[in-house]
Amino acid sequence: MARVKGGPHGHLRHKRVLAYTKGQFGSRHRLIKRANEARLKSMWYATRDRRVRKRDLRRLWITRINAGARINGISYSRLIFGLRKANILLNRKMLADLAARDPQTFAAVVAKAKSA
Repeated sequence: MARVKGGPHGHLRHKRVLAYTKGQFGSRHRLIKRANEARLKSMWYATRDRRVRKRDLRRLWITRINAGARINGISYSRLIFGLRKANILLNRKMLADLAARDPQTFAAVVAKAKSA
């Protein structure tokens, strides 16, 4: 049986892979096999790191909230518990933003949480 090489479709596929890996170092943007390996690996990293980014941002927010809370004389866990008791529905992203950009408002929120 004759060998089938793929013709124009194979060429287009190769061009698409090489276009995706443009900017990679060395053979990773020149050779089809190496470029395809690099593309698959980069796509795997991108998929994984979309989830990791969410974890990292949550850790950052918690760190900022804790720093702001300790300035106001309360720990992070007691602050979150107090907010739940006081029925204050602010997510960690908003709390971190308040702690970093508006310390007076954050202090008022902490006072409400302390009283609860």
